[in-house]
Amino acid sequence: MTTPAAGGPAVLPRRSPWGDAARRFSRNRLAMFGLILLLCLGFIALFADVLAPYEVGQAFRTQRAYLRPFINPDHPLGLDGAGRDYLTRLIYGARTSLLVGLSVPLISFLIGVPLGALSGYRGGWIDFVIQRLVDVATAIPPLLFALFLLSVVGSGVENVIFVLAITGWIEPLRLTRAQFLAYREKDFVLSARALGATDLRIIAGHILPNAISPLLISFTFAVPLAIFAEAGLSFLGIGITEPTASWGKMVGSGIGSSVLVYYHVALFPTLLVAFTMLGFSFVGDGLQEALDPNRSR
Repeated sequence: MTTPAAGGPAVLPRRSPWGDAARRFSRNRLAMFGLILLLCLGFIALFADVLAPYEVGQAFRTQRAYLRPFINPDHPLGLDGAGRDYLTRLIYGARTSLLVGLSVPLISFLIGVPLGALSGYRGGWIDFVIQRLVDVATAIPPLLFALFLLSVVGSGVENVIFVLAITGWIEPLRLTRAQFLAYREKDFVLSARALGATDLRIIAGHILPNAISPLLISFTFAVPLAIFAEAGLSFLGIGITEPTASWGKMVGSGIGSSVLVYYHVALFPTLLVAFTMLGFSFVGDGLQEALDPNRSR
């Protein structure tokens, strides 16, 4: 509380809603744990060139006897089937998974949010055309469509990001349209329109800032889904290609008749995928509770 003016009432400090949300988020232990976990994974992915003990494609064919983990100090997690250091592959796999996990929702939202805003705000025939486009896209199974596109354009990190992005824009569009339908008849929007504000100013300056919270939460939950989709495509052998390291591809190559003996080739990348998805889920839950104080824990 600030010092009151001479003989006047005390003036309460103005509190920012985003500051209140940050405080509520910081009090959520699971959310903070997920955030710390993601920061650690991001640090590993960003500085993979420095942290990795070897080159990502370097093979040690004369040391195949040390394929098992924890028996050779030079390769603490052992080697994979091609004789490459497994710790190095896991570190570089973090970069691939986070790159796909962040790029796919970003591109999907860049496609879906403008279309959803246009559909929800304008309505009429524009809304009809966009919704029929959504109906057509929804009728196509996304995994089968992704398999078809990858068989046409080929494998690789860029192609996987492109394919997953153009199959993931529907949910951001629907969420944005619902938010704009709820806000476009509010009093503050009608007042701005009566004062002569342009449609672009109303959308960008009045409706979108109020609809940003559910969009941010949706983005957080879309990241682990993209990571899981990339892991599934790489597991099937049509996602990330060699020599790029990918956790999903490592799981796929590690499952076989020797998995009971060389368990690490499938176990370690599976655990890392699980921890990454868990971290984003905890952060998403924390954001949902922080941005909606009325939501019971």
